[in-house]
Amino acid sequence: MSQAALLGQHLHTSSAPRCLRTPFRPGSVSARLPGSRRASCETYTQKAFHGQTQAIHHKHNSRKRKCPVHCQAEAQQDYRSRSKQDVRVLVAGSTGYIGKYVTKELINRGYNVVAFAREKSGVGGKQSRDQTQKDFEGADVRFGDVSSKQSLRDTAFSEPVDVVVSCLASRTGGKKDSWAIDYQATLNTLEVAQQTGASHFVLLSAICVQKPLLEFQHAKLKFEEALQSAEGITHSIVRPTAFFKSLAGQVENVKKGFPYIMFGDGHLASCKPISEADLASFMADCIEDKQKINQVLPIGGPGRAWSAKEQGQYLFKLAGKKERFISAPVGLMDGIISCFDGLTRFFPGLEDSAEFGRIGRYYATESMLVWDSEQQKYVADATPSYGKESLEQFFERAIKEGLAGQELGDAAIF
Repeated sequence: MSQAALLGQHLHTSSAPRCLRTPFRPGSVSARLPGSRRASCETYTQKAFHGQTQAIHHKHNSRKRKCPVHCQAEAQQDYRSRSKQDVRVLVAGSTGYIGKYVTKELINRGYNVVAFAREKSGVGGKQSRDQTQKDFEGADVRFGDVSSKQSLRDTAFSEPVDVVVSCLASRTGGKKDSWAIDYQATLNTLEVAQQTGASHFVLLSAICVQKPLLEFQHAKLKFEEALQSAEGITHSIVRPTAFFKSLAGQVENVKKGFPYIMFGDGHLASCKPISEADLASFMADCIEDKQKINQVLPIGGPGRAWSAKEQGQYLFKLAGKKERFISAPVGLMDGIISCFDGLTRFFPGLEDSAEFGRIGRYYATESMLVWDSEQQKYVADATPSYGKESLEQFFERAIKEGLAGQELGDAAIF
């Protein structure tokens, strides 16, 4: 059998580099690949043609060599040294609340951005294709379905991608939606990224997964585990604290002089929230900062941690209103949750209502800070700070200008 025939047979085996596992036609394999991946594949092909075909006859030995993963290793080392315009970054979940900020930040930094979106996106699916393309001017906007691997292969990954940034998240926190999006759709994206030779995967997760009591937290954690064990691709897992919009729900009521509602004494939980723009910047840093490779990265905004009562007091001060608080007992939420759990046995459609109650209770009683498992408590000083905009600045702007762009939409339960 000729060397070319032997090589063609070898390229269908699992020991060959992924980018070479196609029907062999000399000169055609690397034409589709950019930069370092093309060079490394050409080197491998040339060596095989020059008689170094020992791996073909001894497959068990070839698996011990670097050659089978050479293309991916080279890409991981190389894309950071290339010009940003030559680094192709796919954003999954680009039209989500944080995804929009991330996509625009990457465009502004000069990356070759692919924004992957649903045909009808945004809150309630009200945003059209034309609006999405207008929002992401400067990006390659593509439409498809993250629940379909075929759609991902044919559309999002139809050309080689260097980095994937996943901002996918359940729209409501409901049980089925959490497993469908936070786990399965994100896993689909990872697996297609692996199959097509992507080098790095940046994941938007959440700091609350460190104490998982809710369905969406378990779904996120299961995907984190899959990402950390994935072969041939590095990762950065970003776990932000709270977003500013999640603390803005009572701004308008305070401006009107209505009471501020809190649970217990208002000091049951605290957080160091981060602005959407600062979080987007941090996630973009994960693409180029080698110190963030294969790391779990909790992140909060600048400044101190705030309890619910402290937030209310500051809002009343900014609005020039007298402080008025209503304290709701946590036990009230427990009763509501128990009621929905009981009704679920007869009306399965109420299952998510009970889960929403648990979500509300969690955020009322658990701090969005780093959890110290040894001390069994949340530690504000251990929660990293990043960014420029503080919660004080956000509240000042919200009191003066309103909350345009901070609508909670499908996530209003939070």
